Formats: sequence, structure tokens, C-alpha cells
Amino acid sequence: MRHIFIALFAFSALFASVQFSASAQVTVIRFGRLIDGQGRVIQDAVVVVDGERVSKVGTGDAAVPTNAEVIDLRRYTAIPGLIDAHTHMTFYWDKAPGTRPWAQLGTLGPSVTVFLAQENARKTLETGVTTVRDLGSWEYTDIAMRELINRGAMTGPRMFVAGYGLYVTSSPYKRGVVQPDPGQADGVAEVQRVARQQIAAGADWIKMYGSTGSDQDVTGFQTFTFEEMKAAVDVAHKAGKRIAIHSYGPDGARDAVRAGADSVEHATDMDDATISEMARRGTIYVPTVDHNRYYIAHKDEFGYDQAVVDRLNDYIRRNFETLRRAIRAGVKIAMGSDAVFTGFGENTAELEWFVKAGMTPAQALATATTNGAVMLGMEKSLGAISPGYFADIVAVEGDPLADIKAILKGVRWVMKGGRVVFSKVTNDK
Repeated sequence: MRHIFIALFAFSALFASVQFSASAQVTVIRFGRLIDGQGRVIQDAVVVVDGERVSKVGTGDAAVPTNAEVIDLRRYTAIPGLIDAHTHMTFYWDKAPGTRPWAQLGTLGPSVTVFLAQENARKTLETGVTTVRDLGSWEYTDIAMRELINRGAMTGPRMFVAGYGLYVTSSPYKRGVVQPDPGQADGVAEVQRVARQQIAAGADWIKMYGSTGSDQDVTGFQTFTFEEMKAAVDVAHKAGKRIAIHSYGPDGARDAVRAGADSVEHATDMDDATISEMARRGTIYVPTVDHNRYYIAHKDEFGYDQAVVDRLNDYIRRNFETLRRAIRAGVKIAMGSDAVFTGFGENTAELEWFVKAGMTPAQALATATTNGAVMLGMEKSLGAISPGYFADIVAVEGDPLADIKAILKGVRWVMKGGRVVFSKVTNDK
């Protein structure tokens, strides 16, 4: 027995030394230039990655540790992994003949949907987006997807999820239906209950539909009252969570800001007082201008006629003008694609709208890095390439500080949490 114990002890010591040796391994990536997300541009940059985080950032040959694996990407510019502030990752469409995306949603079942939605996750990573805030799903498929990605059982962006979005009653009584829809809430007490249920299910954020408007509907009529919004905000904040309130129109946005929402989604035609209050409070604005451009570009998939296209174009015009006014007022803005179905892979198209609306390319990049990290409360871990931050790093061809399209069209390599998840380069070592 004593011999067996000694043998086991020796094996354990050997195993521990192997583990220590493996954990001590570092990866070094070299870039022609690096935009660190904290205001610096570093030439001939060297990034040292230990495990899932950055340990050092330096420059030149002297910064390369001995005996380290080196990935040579000196043809490219490095930027921090991007953050998409508004997605619906589990909105998947299989493109089966005779089907439409919205009509198919939910019919494949939760398990099949989560499995197939890996395609959405992969396409998102290929745009350089390594983190998403996913604002609304069904049967908690978003939570399942988040957990699978966190376990390493699925490849995809880091996910912060909301479960069911809260919405008011919008359908007539149905005979024989006893169980209400899980996201449905009317009145302060029901809002509190449904918000608490999302938190109990594991949601990171609360999502609230504060107005009508989605898909081809661009009406934007306020739904929840100020008191109901305030109730949801209070539940979220007391639980240490944050809340995003959807409003296509100005009234819902006004009350969402007053109620203390952490972010307001889409809001168009906001008045100057609301915009000023957003700037004063630090409320994040996620305008999602490109979302409706996506619907127009894919109108045949959705079956939209010219009347729908005209409505969407009018909404885009008003949405864009509101964005311009928000930029001038100093509102903090985060990039959100509102990607659904075939929109994954177009996650960063919103950045071009930001530049058109008056941002510099550097400011536009910040909406998908610094601002997104602040929105998530992860400003010490995400949004920068810096010691202690997650090793979420993207290599792009071109200079995104001169032309934002370098991000839209030039992503060649993506690392998330120290692991390469996408590469289109031929000599990446």
C-alpha cells in the first residue's frame, strides 16, 4: 500500500508540474500597429497573452519573451474585440423553400434552434464582434446559448442576455389558455413579477418593450407607463442588474430616460429635453439605424412590398437625424446591430452610419469598444487591449482610424479570450 501511495504522489507531482508548465505558456502576437482602445496607437506592437487575458503590451523585438509562440500579424492593425450592444442571436431561419423568417421563428423548437443558431454565432465572430448583449429570446434559448459558449461547448461571442423581453398585453383573450405568455406584464405588480422571473432564470439584463415598433411596424406608440418602467428599473437595479428599454418613438424614450433606464434602444424623434437628459444622466443610446436598412436589403426574404420599404426608409431618415442630434449633444452611444436571422455577419455596418452622422472613425470605434464595455459594466475587462483585459483582439487590413470600412470589410483574424476563433490569413504564425 505504501508503494502505491508513493507512486500516486509522484504521479500527482508530475501532473502538477505539467499543469504549471502549460499554464506558464504564453502566446505573443505581433501587429504592424495597434489601436489599444485607451487612446494610444502603437507601432510594431507586441501583445503577450497568458491564458485568456493580456499580460503585456510592448513594441519591437525586445518585447518578445524567449521561447514563446509567436503569431506574426505585422501586415495588420489590431483593434480590441468589438461589442455589439443589441442582437437576437437565437432568431434563426433555415431558409427552407416557402418559408419566411418571422413565420418560422419558434417553430423549430428550442433545442434545434440553439444548435442551428451556432451559425449566427460564428458569423458574428467573423465580423470582429467578440461580445454581444442579446436583448430578447424565447424559452430561455439565449441563456442556454450563453452557458454552452461559456462552457466551451459552442464557439461564439461572449453573451450578456435578457431572457424574455417584457411587453404589455397585445392579443385578445384565448379560450382555454390559462398560462400567460412569460414576458407579458400589465401594471406595476406584474412588471415586478415578470422582471424578477427573468432574473431568477439567469438573465443578465432586463429588456422592456416601451413602445410598439419592430419588423415592418415603425409606429412607436408608448406601451408601458412611466410608473411601470420605473418599477422594472427598480427591480433590475436592486438585483444588481441593468435594463434596456425599447422605444421606436419619442414618448416611450422620454419616460425610459426619466425612469432611469441604463440604455434606450432605437428611439427616434426624441425632443431636445430628452436628449439633454440622456447626456446628463449618461444614458446609453443604441440607435440601430442600420437594422431597417437590413430589412430593405433583404426585403425579398421577408416578403416586403414597396409600401413597407417606403415606411422603413422614412424611419431610417428620422432615426438618422435623431442620431445626429444625439452626437452633437454628447450622448454616449453604443453600436448595436439588432441582428436577426440573416443579419449576422453584418453586425458592424452601424459604424458607417455613425461616421456619416458626424463621428470621427475613432469615435465610431469607441461605440463598439469603450462605450460598449461601460454599458456592460465591464470597462476593466473589455473594450481595450491592455494588461489584465480579456485577450479579445481583432486584426484588420487597413487603417480604421482613417476609414471605418477597414472594420466593415477588413477583418482577417479574431481572438476571443486568448483563443483564435477566426482566421483568413495564410501566415498567421
